Amino acid sequence: MKNLLLTARLDMSESLRSKWFSLYAIIFGGLIVVLFLSGVSDSRVMGFTGLSRLLLIYIQICMALLPVFILLTTVRSVAGDREAGVFEYLLSLPVPLSAWFWGKTFGRFAVVFLPVLGAMVLAAVWGMVKGIEVPWASLGLYVALLISLAWCFLGIGMMISSMARSIDIAQGAAFLVWLLLLMFMDLILLGLMVKASWPPEIVIGISLVNPMQVFRTAALVLFDPALMIMGPAAFVILDNFGTEGFVSFAIVYPAVLGTIAASLGYLIFRRGDLP
Repeated sequence: MKNLLLTARLDMSESLRSKWFSLYAIIFGGLIVVLFLSGVSDSRVMGFTGLSRLLLIYIQICMALLPVFILLTTVRSVAGDREAGVFEYLLSLPVPLSAWFWGKTFGRFAVVFLPVLGAMVLAAVWGMVKGIEVPWASLGLYVALLISLAWCFLGIGMMISSMARSIDIAQGAAFLVWLLLLMFMDLILLGLMVKASWPPEIVIGISLVNPMQVFRTAALVLFDPALMIMGPAAFVILDNFGTEGFVSFAIVYPAVLGTIAASLGYLIFRRGDLP
């Protein structure tokens, strides 16, 4: 445990000093500032406070940006050290491979989630200062959803990083995974349903394999429990899951998927040719 914590601390300190973290923090912190300046928080639509709408817009943006940022920065962890020849030095130290791998994983997770959490806290503090009602229950669920999404793509990133032999290959594969998941959203699946005459239940079931689609739908459920914006697809989702059941699924499924991917990455890393 001591070696794991030391590795996590080392990875965090290196990440905090890097230029990508500064850019990452500016983007996600700046999103909240821009949304406040746009006046979204001062509106009230369909009985929802402006802060609820602001948070919904924010996490919808996070759905597109957060995965690609996590993937492109995380895949450098193992692949970058392999390309730099750090493994030869690593194997000479009394640090178990498991402690090194999982220490880097948990350290990187803390770094990538810190700016996102900070932006959410800033939104809550600003709401209290402006006298806007803060939806604490929804805020807590949004944070849980973001934690699950971040962990999911962090695990996928660590798996890609363990498989790739160079940084260029790792980043190319990471971008391709993000692009495929972003493209394979409900609009493309609806096109397949219309063209191939697939049953709606099968199409929606396939769409819910995509963690980004699960996250997006859960965010909409918290804002609109009836999912009116999704049309007939809402009946299939709510009839099979229910509102609370689907939110629970959206928190658990990406977290489990990320854990499986990270575990596979560790097995590949441990059995691979490290030097």
